[in-house]
Amino acid sequence: MNNKILGINATSYLLIAIIIIASFLRLYNLMPLNNILFPPGLYPDEAMNGNNAQEAIDTGNFKFFYPENFGREGLFINIQSLSIAALGNHPWALRFPSAIFGILTVLGMYFLVKELFGDRHLALLTAFLLATSFWHINFSRIGFRAIMAPFFLTWSIYFLIKSFNVKYFAIFAAIGGLLYGLGFHSYIAYRATPLLILIILAIIYWQNRNVFSKKKMWFIFSIFTAASIITILPLGIYFYENPQDFLGRTAGISIFSSQTPFKDLGLNVLKTAGMFNIFGDFNWRHNISGRPELFWPVGIFFLVGLFFSIKKIIIDKKWASQESIILSWFLISLLPVVVSNEGLPHALRSILAVPAVFIIAAIGGMKIYEILKNLVHERSRGATIIKIAAYLFLSLFIFQAYYSYFITWGENPNVKNSFAYNDYIIAQQFNNIPKETPKYIIVSNAENIIERDNPISLQSILFLTDTFTNEKRAAKNFHYLTTEQAKSEEIPSDSFVISLY
Repeated sequence: MNNKILGINATSYLLIAIIIIASFLRLYNLMPLNNILFPPGLYPDEAMNGNNAQEAIDTGNFKFFYPENFGREGLFINIQSLSIAALGNHPWALRFPSAIFGILTVLGMYFLVKELFGDRHLALLTAFLLATSFWHINFSRIGFRAIMAPFFLTWSIYFLIKSFNVKYFAIFAAIGGLLYGLGFHSYIAYRATPLLILIILAIIYWQNRNVFSKKKMWFIFSIFTAASIITILPLGIYFYENPQDFLGRTAGISIFSSQTPFKDLGLNVLKTAGMFNIFGDFNWRHNISGRPELFWPVGIFFLVGLFFSIKKIIIDKKWASQESIILSWFLISLLPVVVSNEGLPHALRSILAVPAVFIIAAIGGMKIYEILKNLVHERSRGATIIKIAAYLFLSLFIFQAYYSYFITWGENPNVKNSFAYNDYIIAQQFNNIPKETPKYIIVSNAENIIERDNPISLQSILFLTDTFTNEKRAAKNFHYLTTEQAKSEEIPSDSFVISLY
């Protein structure tokens, strides 16, 4: 039977379909359709990125690190500036880069798993599970830099592994190193990954020690490392000159600043382990509050995959296996999570574990499929029925992903509160008022988190009205006052005034 249509095989069609699904779930209503926006409003942390990006556009001063709001690596903000320049000061301009990184991560998962395991079915299932994951869809639609971390780690590991299997290995190792180094410009949790790279190299070498020489191994490692250092270096220089920014607020929320660090560590491990199938993140901005991070069938797949992966390593004593790489990825990426003492379980801080989680789940899904197929092995039509049933069952994941994100989560009033929706509406009102009308926003004196002389909660209005700098405020006739300042300020009678408390 010819499995090619118009020169494209069935695997390619399925992969294209998965990318279309991933794209739809990450782009649909990212811009408002019939005045409906997902997520609704604009969270101040997203807006702070936007204000830094807009200022960089205006001044030409693009930074490797922006110290405001506890400090953020600058790469994502600089990318967001390109989006703002093209789309304007809108929430979707800040979120569009996230959607692109999310879609490309789904694509990267297919290529990585296919290269690592040599199994296109496993690769397709992994990509599909990630494409339909609420966890990944959600962060692919929010303007947070963390979405870049799984993208860079996925693609850099793919190019690193690929470099051992191609003629022009130096080029692949260099690309992998450049991408890996860029990952350090994404999210602070990424700094745990050098240990994972060393484990991957050790396992690859052990598996292929009779195939290639130590010289080739060290050559690939050297190229990968050198390319990584080139891309890390600007950020490293910044931290050398500004050591106070290296840890940011991490030190303040660490278990090591607690009086009971070991007790906290144990509780954090339990909370994090339970987030996949029992209780997930309770923050509505990150999750459907308290719901497990995995859709329940995927949660079962994950447990089955975890069992068979551990079995292969411990019972079958195949420590130098692909499963060892994935389990190492899973455990190492959760280290920054369990040593923190804030808001656990924490879906955002765990985002680097997402690729490993769905690879493990795909391993479990394939094991279940193989078991069911073997049960009907003797029946002539049994295998076909199982295959059709599997496709029908997986198709429900698409509906579930849509319903979970756009209905269950998107229509919950808690989500609007979590994304400062009222500030979004206020900003729209201000933008519709003529420039000649004085516009006054009065904010509480009590706000204790101040960035650039403005409360962090004000950042959404500042971005959406493009009034972050004093020059733009003067040009647009905007005035920001505290409640104390408002008492002594003579506000013109024709002014438009809103008080935020």
